Amino acid sequence: MAIDGSRFCLLEANADGLAELRLPFSPSGNAVLDIRIDQDPIEAECGPIAASIEIGRPGLQPKMPMQPTLGALASAERPVPVEVEPMQREVAVIVPVYNAADGVARCLDSVLAHTTGPCRLIVIDDASTDPAIAPLLQRYRGIAGIDILANEENRGFTATVNRGMRHAGDADVVLLNADTEVAAHWLTGLRRAACCAADVATATAVSDNAGAFSVPELERENPLPPGWTFAQTARALWQSAGHAYPQLPTGNGFCMYIRREVLDEVGLFDVEAFPQGYGEENDFCQRASARGYRHLIAGNVFVAHARSQSFGIERRERLGRTGMQVLRERWPDYEADVGAMLFSFERRVLDWRVRRIHAMAPQMQPLPRVLHLHAGEHPPLLSGYDSWMITMHNQEWTLHGAHAEPLESAAAGPLASRHVSEWLQRHGFEWVAFGDGVDPGAAKLLAVQARRLGIPALDISAHPQTEPGASAGSTNALRSFNGERP
Repeated sequence: MAIDGSRFCLLEANADGLAELRLPFSPSGNAVLDIRIDQDPIEAECGPIAASIEIGRPGLQPKMPMQPTLGALASAERPVPVEVEPMQREVAVIVPVYNAADGVARCLDSVLAHTTGPCRLIVIDDASTDPAIAPLLQRYRGIAGIDILANEENRGFTATVNRGMRHAGDADVVLLNADTEVAAHWLTGLRRAACCAADVATATAVSDNAGAFSVPELERENPLPPGWTFAQTARALWQSAGHAYPQLPTGNGFCMYIRREVLDEVGLFDVEAFPQGYGEENDFCQRASARGYRHLIAGNVFVAHARSQSFGIERRERLGRTGMQVLRERWPDYEADVGAMLFSFERRVLDWRVRRIHAMAPQMQPLPRVLHLHAGEHPPLLSGYDSWMITMHNQEWTLHGAHAEPLESAAAGPLASRHVSEWLQRHGFEWVAFGDGVDPGAAKLLAVQARRLGIPALDISAHPQTEPGASAGSTNALRSFNGERP
């Protein structure tokens, strides 16, 4: 079955020839969906079924024009509650290193370029045999907020990660493989996912090549959309993948955020059972689940993953088989739980939205999205940016899209902060900007919510020629490692 031109799922008919698909919410966020069902050519008595359905209205409708945009996921959205301060949480990014110098350099440089908020970077060389590793890591020594550690002998992945988590002190941690590359807002997105509810233990990014966390096709290496760079693909998911945060019984240590309070309660990874990795994070997540915690997929955080650069494919597969044997013995329901959750409606929606994003690639180029608080009818047009606008009229806030069309409204008052907070998250804004003549109270409310969510603010009334990127400068990412805010 296809929705709005992109494959959604396989429908299987029962003995009576009937198939059913329940939609707890609209995958696109739009009320009307274009559907197409291609039947098995051997068993079908008629050709494809093409029609439209309207959420909340029974029956098939005549085929209607497809909506080109992806909207909010209604009640499935999991924004950070307005009283939570995700950017206040100190985070330590732990990168275990073993050989593959080119990949390590690409990973570390991307972290330096795209990380904001209170953060430390802990790099641990697990006695690499590649002679290029030592001089490479020397380049990063002396940068404030970066710790370069080295094991005297090869201790294996799990022990190395545990060393990093102990070295991180009281901070939350992100485990990041050295064969990954991150893009803008990656850590901000993981912070928000991890802070969307008190019972979240871990939040894992999605990737082009990370097994069950690959999008849009599971367990495959997914090519980028034609004509898009990795950075553009990551930005498109940031803006449009949604915040339903599908749940799985485990995270994936290629890029996994772990809250410190869960580490304190559950303990570190099991070195004896998983000395070389491949199963250690699954076991940890199962221990956390047994205490009532959940593990989420941050579908709007896209991280590139080369995979197997340190160990090679054959060794990785062998370690995976060994680790799975231990998991089966310890957690007999683990595989069944993975199978049930891997194809949940929320996960199907995430994969479908990524397919839709890929399908739209030839017609669009993702641009950084700026939200203006503006007194006029149209926001200032900033070259190279997607400019949206908030206006206030008769005690009502209105969010306008790139063409000044009204999208959502909310009454001013006690709930205004919650609505503004949700808009900032839902639409992937990267900057907020203030023009002349705006209401001081509204400006303060927007600035407070933006700061809480890690979104820089810019006063363009004082500097009308200034564009967002110019206000931070090239040292923005490096300053963040000193605990400074952009």
